[in-house]
Amino acid sequence: MSRLITCLVVLLLAVTSARSSRAEELPLWEAGLGVAGLSVPDYRGSDQQRFYVLPLPYLVYRGNFLRLDNNGVSGLLFHSDRVRLNISADAGVPVKSDKDTARMGMPDLDPTFQVGPSLEICLLKDTNSERLVQFCLPVRAVVATDLSRWNGEGFVAHPELTFDWRNIGPGKGWNFGLAVGPLFATEKYHDYYYEVAPRFAIPVIRPAYEARGGYSGSLVILSVTRRFGHFWFGAFARYDELSGAVFANSPLMRTDQSVMAGIGLAWVFAESKTLVHASP
Repeated sequence: MSRLITCLVVLLLAVTSARSSRAEELPLWEAGLGVAGLSVPDYRGSDQQRFYVLPLPYLVYRGNFLRLDNNGVSGLLFHSDRVRLNISADAGVPVKSDKDTARMGMPDLDPTFQVGPSLEICLLKDTNSERLVQFCLPVRAVVATDLSRWNGEGFVAHPELTFDWRNIGPGKGWNFGLAVGPLFATEKYHDYYYEVAPRFAIPVIRPAYEARGGYSGSLVILSVTRRFGHFWFGAFARYDELSGAVFANSPLMRTDQSVMAGIGLAWVFAESKTLVHASP
């Protein structure tokens, strides 16, 4: 059950509902249900991939301080014309070590959840905000949990440039996103995924290893969303380049590249009668 919940969170944070491409009056909330497919590695650097078919809840909330939209879950702490301070989140799937050859005989990995502030600075936008370039700096605390226990697993920081093109493509209405930037993390976070304690070491095959904090690779994320009346479509792909990461010598890192991708379709069957002024 925890694996299903976490996979849903991963997918929702990557391809939840699209915002309007321009400021206008929209329902305060929308709700729907659909289905999605998600392909994800056991962890960044794993050479084993899992595929899931999942129910996809479609939820949009356009509140003044809390939002669910194509940026995932965010809490608006401060904003001006060019600067916003949000709350951002992310998640990682659990791993059964007896199903991952690199981790065979080691403890399972609990799902991880990340939350923390994100500074967003608008660098460029056109009149209708249909073309938007931002610099974002999320810093998140990481917690690993099986819902019966909670353990802090360090911090991550992900400075990135984001590019949004909204209401474009054939027939307009398509929203495209691109985000690119490095990832940095503390030693504790890297140890959670890449450390091999001496008691789990296997000579030659899996020597003991302890990671250190620092550069954790670079990410490129592509996304596309579109509303077709009461139906919503979304897809994303995330590429991780791990060459040069501080944990590159870990025996648990089997590849320098990791790819995650998902696609979803949902039917929007309910919406609020209350309208709010929604801006991108």
